[in-house]
Amino acid sequence: MKNAYELAMERLEKESGPTKKLSNEQKAAIAELDRRFDARIAEQKLSYEDRFRAAQTMEDYDRFKAELADAITSLEAQRDREKEAIWNAK
Repeated sequence: MKNAYELAMERLEKESGPTKKLSNEQKAAIAELDRRFDARIAEQKLSYEDRFRAAQTMEDYDRFKAELADAITSLEAQRDREKEAIWNAK
């Protein structure tokens, strides 16, 4: 008798095709990509700390917070695109 996980994986494979295995090189590339983008996101957060402290009004603070969120979202989207390229590489 199959457990729920195995049944779910079979159903997923039927719906989206067979799962694709990553090579060791692809796994390493994705790990490096994650490290690089985690560092870039941390840099963004650090660079905005001074702006947060220097904010004179709540509007300034909110604007800086929105800018940081946009920057992080942009970096995460770029990371996802690059990961997708690694996944799709033959």
